[in-house]
Amino acid sequence: MRILGIDPGTITMGYGVIETTGDELSLVDCGGLSPPARSPMGERLSFLYREVTAIITRHKPDVLAVEEPFIAKNVRSALAVGRAQAIAILAAANQGIPSYEYTPAQIKQQVANYGAGGKEQIQEVVRLQLGLAQAPEPSDAADALAVAICHLYERRLSDLLASEEQR
Repeated sequence: MRILGIDPGTITMGYGVIETTGDELSLVDCGGLSPPARSPMGERLSFLYREVTAIITRHKPDVLAVEEPFIAKNVRSALAVGRAQAIAILAAANQGIPSYEYTPAQIKQQVANYGAGGKEQIQEVVRLQLGLAQAPEPSDAADALAVAICHLYERRLSDLLASEEQR
């Protein structure tokens, strides 16, 4: 299975593509998408849509996994992240790819086995799980890979529970 993970943002959107064959997990591609600085929101979203569509066309993922916005004190920032999230979901839907959304706590729990892990801890766990010499850069790419890994583990858990119910 090939999974495209997205860490949404309108300043930088992280993306990460992983592939799993049996128990093997490997990195296909990752990076950050940065629209032109200080461009209007419509232009940023258009740029992100085109880039995510190009990544989908190039890597042909089976699913898209995207992080849900975290709403704390900065509602304006959360709204911008939500727009970027919607753009990624739209790009996948237009290519017939199902999408799944995960909260930051779900991602941290699945990837690091601890729902309150810090950014550096998540980056290190992603590095170790993918067998990389160093953590992926930018940090948004590592976060996107964590989203993809989270989806993989959620899917495996769902499959395991479904097989248990059939017994």
